[in-house]
Amino acid sequence: MSRAFVKELEDAAEELPERSISPHPNLVTAEGLAHIEAEVTRLQQEHAAAPSDRSKVHFGSTVAIVRSDGRRQTFRIVGEDEADPARGTLSHASPLARALFGKELGDTVKVAQSEAEIVEIA
Repeated sequence: MSRAFVKELEDAAEELPERSISPHPNLVTAEGLAHIEAEVTRLQQEHAAAPSDRSKVHFGSTVAIVRSDGRRQTFRIVGEDEADPARGTLSHASPLARALFGKELGDTVKVAQSEAEIVEIA
């Protein structure tokens, strides 16, 4: 497939308008409802399993760090709307949270102009 053809496909996809939301009730068949319920169950199981994994930092983790100046801070990584660093919640999109994701106990991360060590993951 030529690169020009691929470029045309990419351009066409970018030009599509947003799909409007129907004003009509969103009806679903019994089979469709069973599929939705199965997906909800699967996602709930994945969600329940994720917080129990404390080997690495992930969304929802509570992480304690010790900064190079000796200060200990504890943050829970949450959604952007829940974030309030003064209350110990940190947006998953923040630079610190992004630096922490995937790290393990004892790892160090760059925080502002210094480093911090991960001393607890809960």
